[in-house]
Order: sequence, then structure tokens, then C-alpha cells
Amino acid sequence: MSQGLPAAGSVLQRSVSAPGNQPQSPEDDDRKVRRREKNRVAAQRSRKKQTQKADKLHEEYECLEQENTVLRREIGKLTEELKHLSEALKEHEKMCPLLLCPMNLVPVLRPDPVTSCLPR
Repeated sequence: MSQGLPAAGSVLQRSVSAPGNQPQSPEDDDRKVRRREKNRVAAQRSRKKQTQKADKLHEEYECLEQENTVLRREIGKLTEELKHLSEALKEHEKMCPLLLCPMNLVPVLRPDPVTSCLPR
């Protein structure tokens, strides 16, 4: 053998040994395999949970979009109804005998419903 070069077996041993140049025992190898398997299962579980959370958020988004569409339609209908009722009120005010009566042109002091309910 040549001097200064390590034997082939010692190089192999260092490549699989743990930090600190301690050779690994079969128990250490088993522990490492179990730890990797446990980590793999935990990672799968984490990814599955993350996917489920994303799916739930997407479903919630879809529901909110649908609700938003329904509410926008309702706003449109109510806006049209307000426009129609405002026009009807304007037409009614033109010919309403109560509004045309000279007695009604004099401002009448009416009690404020909120302040009249408050204790004195």
C-alpha cells in the first residue's frame, strides 16, 4: 500500500459515518429511517391540510361571488323602484289637494318624535 493514502475501507466508512467521524450503528440507521418516514408522513399530512384549506377558501369565494351578484341585482331593482316611486310622488304632488290647500302652506311646528320620547 502507498503511504499517506487512507485505505479504501476507511474512506467508505467516513462517507456514511455521522458528524464527528463516529461510525453509525444499525440502531442509528433505523432511527434515521423512522425519522425520515415520520417526516415524510407529516409533510404529506401538511400538504393535504393546505390543499383542503385552499379548496375551502375557493368554495367560500364562489359563494361570496354568487351572493354579491344577487345583491347587485337587488340593488338594481330597488334603484328602479325608487326612481319609479319618486316619479309617482312628483306627479301626485302636482295635484294633491292636501298639498295645494293654503292652510298647509303655513309651517306647523310638530314635536320631534325623538325628543318627545326622551325623559325630561
